[in-house]
Amino acid sequence: MTHTFQTLNDWLAYCEQLHPVAIDLTLERVRTVSQRMAITLKCPVITVAGTNGKGSTCAMLEAILLQAGYRTAVYTSPHLVHFEERLRLNGTPVDAASLIAAFADVERARCQKDDVISLTYFEFSTLAILDVMRHQPLDVVILEVGLGGRLDAVNIIEPDCAIITSVDLDHMALLGPDREAIGYEKAGIMRTGKPVIVSDPMPPQSVLDRALEVGADLWRVGVDFNVSGDKQQWGWAGRGRRYAGLAYPSLRGANQLVNAAGVLAALTALREQLPVTAQAVRSGLLSVELPGRFQIVPGQPTLVLDVAHNPHAVAALTANLDAMGFFPTTHAVFGAMADKDLQAMLTRINPIIDKWYFTDLSTPRAVSGADLLQRWQALNTRKDATATVHADPESALQAALVGADPADRIVVFGSFYTVGSVLKDGSPRLSAKHLPTS
Repeated sequence: MTHTFQTLNDWLAYCEQLHPVAIDLTLERVRTVSQRMAITLKCPVITVAGTNGKGSTCAMLEAILLQAGYRTAVYTSPHLVHFEERLRLNGTPVDAASLIAAFADVERARCQKDDVISLTYFEFSTLAILDVMRHQPLDVVILEVGLGGRLDAVNIIEPDCAIITSVDLDHMALLGPDREAIGYEKAGIMRTGKPVIVSDPMPPQSVLDRALEVGADLWRVGVDFNVSGDKQQWGWAGRGRRYAGLAYPSLRGANQLVNAAGVLAALTALREQLPVTAQAVRSGLLSVELPGRFQIVPGQPTLVLDVAHNPHAVAALTANLDAMGFFPTTHAVFGAMADKDLQAMLTRINPIIDKWYFTDLSTPRAVSGADLLQRWQALNTRKDATATVHADPESALQAALVGADPADRIVVFGSFYTVGSVLKDGSPRLSAKHLPTS
């Protein structure tokens, strides 16, 4: 029996309880339903995998391709505030009505005759998003892998170019115990004869071996393309193409140059199908926006939002915070998932955090704020640091604001849920209590 719902939230609630487990890494079920729906995309596809940097890479690709005049579709996950953020058409989030119709199409295909196929939330919603895409007039599609690569639902689509941003330790229970195992999973998006851009400067051998095994056209940073730069500008050189005097991407943080380098390699590899001018590259890198990636919200105190949710991302956040200059006190609102390497995350950033505000999150996958406090106490050696526990990120942020001076900074990080909670009514502009408010 097929179900039908009138609202997007009802469809999402239905999808959440459909399959016995939240993550079920296999392509058979999702591929079967896709074949029933006859889903095909009739334009170049770029698929992006990696531990960190996927969202930024997709956003830069999108910004440059839009500047070049192409009609774009970008699928990323998870979302920060609204599910519709997961699909951007020509830079704008999809409307709920299109998704509601697509969810109904997936449900009909899933429930044919006596053969009902169970799908996870991610599989069901991925098929719905692909269904919306195929009805759009598009020049290029950008797909972000949800988890891993080889067995991720987006891998049912054949990419014309694959990008692997970084390989580090995350989701180890699902992807394997080390970088080699995780790299093998991410390398599953490579295709024979198609370019694969590896922007990790020290990729696992499993990634390089897989490229050789399938006969992919491997582009390695430091080998097939290079970056150079000074404080003012940077340049890129790769096979048969150079860019000089580029402004740094508007996304902040030293790590964004690695992502931008991979983006330029992908566009160079695809230059016959999707030619872009140097001006489109310049304008795109200057105009790109992505909430929650080392996002600095001006105010008093300064607010920094970052979805960093594994040790590698927290190390980048720590370096970026360190480079910001002097702040009398740094406050941190932190909430995270229970399956993360919390000790490594806390250990890395603890030296620069003076006051912690640990928070519960609105998902059963999260670790409690009280548990975070205990873990922090077990490793903290700073006599001058303090910590409190809060019911949700909004109240944690309010507590930090009460305790902050105008010259301080507040960092909100640890999960999409943590950052999304404080962004749900838009970017908060902070004004510390003893400042006159106009």
